[in-house]
Amino acid sequence: MTEALLEKEEVVVTDDGDHDRFAHFFEKEDIVLANTEGVKIKALCGKWDVPLRDPMKYPICPTCTERHKELKK
Repeated sequence: MTEALLEKEEVVVTDDGDHDRFAHFFEKEDIVLANTEGVKIKALCGKWDVPLRDPMKYPICPTCTERHKELKK
């Protein structure tokens, strides 16, 4: 299923800061890597980030939500 998602991958422009206002979906294994080694990981929407803040305090990224639903199908 992940391969189908990667084929549709698009570049996300994050210069305007809008993606910093959202909580994003990441792979579980990647979150552990980011938390232990402090490396940036890629969200479902394409944003690279080190998820350090509490995701419950932010709205969920609409692009991540859409792609997560596609993966569940």
